[in-house]
Amino acid sequence: MAKQKEEKTNVMRILDQKKIPYTARFYEEDRGPEGTREYGVHVAQALGQDPARGFKTLAARGASKGIYVFEVPVGENLDLKKAAKAVGEKSIELLHVAEIQGITGYIRGGCSPVGMKKQYPTVFHETVLDYETIYISAGRIGAQVELAPQALVELLRAEVADIIL
Repeated sequence: MAKQKEEKTNVMRILDQKKIPYTARFYEEDRGPEGTREYGVHVAQALGQDPARGFKTLAARGASKGIYVFEVPVGENLDLKKAAKAVGEKSIELLHVAEIQGITGYIRGGCSPVGMKKQYPTVFHETVLDYETIYISAGRIGAQVELAPQALVELLRAEVADIIL
């Protein structure tokens, strides 16, 4: 059976428009183990990737009601206190699952920092710059893009900080 050609996502179209090179990676939409940490590691292993190079997108609201985006390695957890400090908030809390799509335009498990409804302040965990390439969601479950982290950080005008537990 011939494999059908995978469709480009909005993330891929934006990267093309900005002339940022990437490689699209597709996987079966098997949710694997429950929980974002286990799922991210599951996807990385399914694609033969180092989980430390895969970054998951977490959206949060600060005490000021501002929205922030945090990118952390898939096998790690966001430290809410460090994240709040990184964005100058007294405190932050992750968005409820029911809010994610309305605020970002993406569903849980397919959220990408590229192409959200608005460009929110974004912070990557400091290890992002340790790698030649990293993996992020391509904007839907079953698709990722591999790209140079420096180009992504510049595109998003993101900060880099220690934001994990």
